[in-house]
Amino acid sequence: MAEKIVVLGSNGQIGTELVTALRKVYGESNVVACDIRRPDYDIKNSGPFEFVNVLEKDTLKSIFQRYKPTQVYLLAALLSATGEQNPKLAWDLNMNGLLNILDLAITYQTAKVYWPSSIAVFGPNSPKDNTPQFCVMDPNTVYGISKLAGERWCEYYHQKYNLDVRSIRYPGLISWKAAPGGGTTDYAIHIFHDALKKGTYASFLNAATELPMMYMDDAIRGTIELMDADASKITIRSSYNFAGVSFTPEILAAEIRKHIPEFTLTYAENDPRQNIADSWPRSIDDSYAVKEWGWKPEFNLERLAIEMINNLKK
Repeated sequence: MAEKIVVLGSNGQIGTELVTALRKVYGESNVVACDIRRPDYDIKNSGPFEFVNVLEKDTLKSIFQRYKPTQVYLLAALLSATGEQNPKLAWDLNMNGLLNILDLAITYQTAKVYWPSSIAVFGPNSPKDNTPQFCVMDPNTVYGISKLAGERWCEYYHQKYNLDVRSIRYPGLISWKAAPGGGTTDYAIHIFHDALKKGTYASFLNAATELPMMYMDDAIRGTIELMDADASKITIRSSYNFAGVSFTPEILAAEIRKHIPEFTLTYAENDPRQNIADSWPRSIDDSYAVKEWGWKPEFNLERLAIEMINNLKK
């Protein structure tokens, strides 16, 4: 049977690239992009697009009835820094959007559901280095709280209703194609733009803040690999730890200077995003993803920097 895939939140940083990648694999007409806003990219022209609010269950129901999806990717969310400005909205969107999709997936017998989690599920008392798959999780942002609750719901729906739901805890994602979406790790995108435009950047995170990051191509490939993996290999139905490369603003700036020698980095003080970053891991142990579905990143820091600079220059 041909796959019919619905991607909700298709205009976001992940969605724009995921839709393009899925259309290459499954055919343009078989991947339906959905978002609350009109797409800025060529997503609308390269295949079906629908206006959808994930909190409106009737609209969602009509999408399931019309397209009868075999796979649904739910990417619509308010991210960490944006969520802190409107915590109730973040909780409502991140939580009820997920529950709507899980319920409809059971009603319409959708074969697979994908929902992204985040390193934001970890908190001040989680181990900071090589953070394990299973450990203390005490998130202190509404984004992290909603992602941790979402992980529990995903596992619950798998255990209770046998729904094939899959998830990855994304680190900070770096891409030149789409604008960042208001996350704490977004400095690692802004820094490249400003390095090329102004030759200087004021980081909102301090020099020693080490965070797990990943180049978007790796994230998209890993997501599709997880969804393609045989269900018998997937033992984790909450969300998989997922790692690429960890670095600080200083380390990243040094890499950029290999290409833009005159680049300077300064630091803003008392940014609320610093507190969020301080509660997150410095590095991630993703051995379950490696062992169970063969995950392996392709982009190290050097290759990531070259890709960002070369593509942004164009």
